[in-house]
Amino acid sequence: MSKLKIGIAGAGIGGLAAAIALREMGHDVVVFEHTKQFLRVGADINLTPNAVRALDGLGADVAAAVRRTAARPTHRISRTWDNGEETSRLEMGDTAEQKYGAPQLTIHRADLLAALAAAFPAERVLFGKHVEHIQAEEQGATVSFDDGSSHKLDLLVGADGIHSAVRSAMFGQERPRFTGVVAYRAVVPAESLAGVPNLQAFTKWWGPTPESQIVTFPLNAGKDIFIFATTAQESWHLESWTTQGSVQELRDSYAGFHPDARALLDACDEVLKTALYERDPLPAWASGHLVVLGDAAHPMMPFMAQGAGMAIEDGVVLARVLRGVTQSGGIPAALRRFEELRIERTSKIQLGSRGNNWLREGGNADWVYGYDAWKVA
Repeated sequence: MSKLKIGIAGAGIGGLAAAIALREMGHDVVVFEHTKQFLRVGADINLTPNAVRALDGLGADVAAAVRRTAARPTHRISRTWDNGEETSRLEMGDTAEQKYGAPQLTIHRADLLAALAAAFPAERVLFGKHVEHIQAEEQGATVSFDDGSSHKLDLLVGADGIHSAVRSAMFGQERPRFTGVVAYRAVVPAESLAGVPNLQAFTKWWGPTPESQIVTFPLNAGKDIFIFATTAQESWHLESWTTQGSVQELRDSYAGFHPDARALLDACDEVLKTALYERDPLPAWASGHLVVLGDAAHPMMPFMAQGAGMAIEDGVVLARVLRGVTQSGGIPAALRRFEELRIERTSKIQLGSRGNNWLREGGNADWVYGYDAWKVA
């Protein structure tokens, strides 16, 4: 059987998931990454059952690796910011695994990337490849890089994030929109929070406005607690994974929150701060032999904790629709099917994340958690 020659711009979570799945379908896959190496940066990630099930399908080694360092939250809990009232409690852990076929896992982004990278041939990830030009062609695409190299492909996949070069090549230059919301991130030892309840659960403290929240969940097999807090702040526009923020500013921003929530912030010795950006849902993700996925297609607010999950699902479903395609002429039809299968779901989650009201007082999580990317195509 002949193979499609597929290039993927971006060695992030969605790009590597797609690369593994496409290679398993028999295609010739190469990944182009603009950084010089994999770096241990980025946020800690909540992988809900739909995301874990998609990862499990990438192989036993991936499944084992993500479980090696991840924590398994016991519940998904909602609490009210001022009086601490618990408004919803959804059992996760073994209950979620029995119901959805996979557990919820919380893990550092770098550990997830390491698990994915180990499952894909290292020599097929080309580092230091900054996209300079993309030429769409009738039966493929040629991508050129600032080091003077170029690759002629049957298909170019843009998994290159919110500032995607592939997206720009298809739809023109466009800046993402600043949401007016900033996020703080911190990690503290669980032993320093002995008086705070439900440390091994995913807990969301719903603030007085949709922009205001504090989310906590366990990391490193429960040894550490990740704190992710958002608040409206129009004056800060820097989008960064590594910029230091002010611990005092963090505490002051949530001064009116319940003592349990404030105790989390009081334990923080340092914090990172970033501005949050998003885009509106796209009506199309593909053009000829170019396609985008993950944040390149649907960057979203973090309030439903589905950014990484949607990217992983995208990669799996893309591989599924291309599994029987051996000639480049069949690619456009397969990409139309990919759009049919993915755009409605991701758009609903994008808009739901923007509204930040999902599961505030309970509700049915099945339409998100019960999705199986390996069975939809």
